Amino acid sequence: MQYDLSMPRYTIDFDDDFDKALTDLVKISDATTKADVIRRAVATYSYLKKAQKANTDAKVLIQGDNVNKEIVLP
Repeated sequence: MQYDLSMPRYTIDFDDDFDKALTDLVKISDATTKADVIRRAVATYSYLKKAQKANTDAKVLIQGDNVNKEIVLP
């Protein structure tokens, strides 16, 4: 995403653990910056909450090798 001077800016204080989590996510994902990780996280959360609102029984299912996990959003 290209920076646009008209875009809203936010200042948020994070503790060291959260900052490390953001740094780790940049390294293991295709996100290019910590801000990109946060934007993607908010977009994902928004999508999931809209799906939940449309269907109150909606759940997220993560399938792996012989493991299924259901995630219920708060």
